[in-house]
Amino acid sequence: MSLVLLQNWLDNASFAVLFITMLVYWVGAAFPNLSVTNALGTAGMAIANLCIATLLGARWLEAGYFPLSNLYESLFFLAWGITTVHLIAENSSRSRLVGVFTSPVAMGITAFATLTLPSEMQVAEPLVPALKSNWLMMHVSVMMLSYSALMVGSLLAIAFLIVTRGQNIQLQGSSFGNGGYRTNGYRLQKAGEFITQPPTPPAENNGYARLESNNNGNGNTAVLNLVTPTPASTLTSAPTLSPQRLSIAETLDNISYRVIGLGFPLLTIGIIAGAVWANEAWGSYWSWDPKETWALITWLVFAAYLHARITRGWQGRRPAILAASGFVVVWICYLGVNLLGKGLHSYGWFF
Repeated sequence: MSLVLLQNWLDNASFAVLFITMLVYWVGAAFPNLSVTNALGTAGMAIANLCIATLLGARWLEAGYFPLSNLYESLFFLAWGITTVHLIAENSSRSRLVGVFTSPVAMGITAFATLTLPSEMQVAEPLVPALKSNWLMMHVSVMMLSYSALMVGSLLAIAFLIVTRGQNIQLQGSSFGNGGYRTNGYRLQKAGEFITQPPTPPAENNGYARLESNNNGNGNTAVLNLVTPTPASTLTSAPTLSPQRLSIAETLDNISYRVIGLGFPLLTIGIIAGAVWANEAWGSYWSWDPKETWALITWLVFAAYLHARITRGWQGRRPAILAASGFVVVWICYLGVNLLGKGLHSYGWFF
């Protein structure tokens, strides 16, 4: 079998596998009792990842350069990155909801590359002089991996908003910074001291109010007193989420934060590498090309997200909305500039 026929078979196979995998994840979400869908979904993503990696390897052998020179190759590299980050995130979270949101995006990317792009845009062509550089692998691959991580992190933030129904809830996990303070039901106080905890809005305590906490010792040693929650049935000011939904929401929030924390430094390194390469190729570190401008906007959006979480202590709905908006910004940065106009970074222009 020639490398060209192998590529044609693999791109169709990866699309078919991802389509079936998407259906498996959706069926698993609709019928949670079907535990077999977890293993089938993960296996489908792993098979698709392997098919795409093999396709890119065959493309590399055929063309003689790293396969990131046109839109077809970059789309499949992006799909490979998304499936890779998906497998890492799913293994960390043990949640099938990761695949519910990432599989349709990966499937859509492969469908667009395989079924929509003109055949002349799918053919490997000799590199233009500006791309004949080792920076092609360094800059473009790092940027594509950063897009993959940021997209998956943003998708998990969207999943968080759906699971919580957009409510402003308080999370008790580790995915928050030093700027915020969240109670977990315990307070440190000296023995003999009477403390009344100020009431916290129900929306900030997942629908639970706090009662007063009395001391339980007579010495001078500080003790931890548990603040007992009022039963949810006595509260009517705000709807509450089930413990299962709260657990899923906390997992999604935590994994989203960590995946975005992985993608942001990759984006930073990719932008710096691109500036160095641009200076070598065009004599200028920054030319305000549409791709460069939107890369900077993407960097600012996710820098604001990480700053809000680490420094300001934001958690829950507000940073999730910011991350969800970043999903749109990443797509504009990656593909929108190709649709809206020509530039130095265009993989292909459709108008």
